[in-house]
Amino acid sequence: MAQNIEAGRPQRNGLPRHIAMIMDGNGRWARKRGLPRTAGHAAGAETFRRIATYCKDIGIEYLTVYAFSTENWSRSKEEVGAIMGLLVKYLREAVESMEKDGIRLRVFGDVQGLSEEQRRLITETDEISRRVTGMQVNVCINYGGRDEIVRAAGRWAAENPGKTPTEEEFSRYLYSAGVPDPDLIIRSGGEKRLSNFLLWQAAYAELYFTDTLWPDMTGRDVENAIEFYRGRERRYGGVK
Repeated sequence: MAQNIEAGRPQRNGLPRHIAMIMDGNGRWARKRGLPRTAGHAAGAETFRRIATYCKDIGIEYLTVYAFSTENWSRSKEEVGAIMGLLVKYLREAVESMEKDGIRLRVFGDVQGLSEEQRRLITETDEISRRVTGMQVNVCINYGGRDEIVRAAGRWAAENPGKTPTEEEFSRYLYSAGVPDPDLIIRSGGEKRLSNFLLWQAAYAELYFTDTLWPDMTGRDVENAIEFYRGRERRYGGVK
């Protein structure tokens, strides 16, 4: 049974080292309230801040979130603009707070598809992350799991002509190089699919789906997912 957040935090034993999240449901949350989809994304950005703080407080080492996929460019210009505006706002805040809060930040995705200001801010957060210790937050922007694998394969082939990589060697060419694979993937919003998210890295992750729309997610929802994770027997293809 889930613990009360105020009464006590989940214990370190059995805590996933790396949690990844598909933040789904912003648009539906807004529609239910008669608001534009952009309002849902603004609410979702605040939820991300709360969830990231909660994960840091309970001792999660890595948090990866799906912020904007390679397919999301097909949405309306207004919606894409709102999401990108929120991204710039978050990156600016991160530049100011990362050292104080002890949080590292990496961006996974094709940053060449982003604006000059966004690329400059990402470079700044990379520089700060190199001198900060603490939880690492990975934000997937202009990201697609298939695209990541294709790009990694191209880089490998260019640098190692005629050779076949091991899984370990190939993983060094992914955006997530140096980051352990997620132990637990949480998807909000009721859908039960990965939607092109961390396809290579998710091979042995435990998958947790909740009907809660992303802006309504709380630490209790994360806690419930962790309790689910603790109840799983992870065999990695073997037998116990």
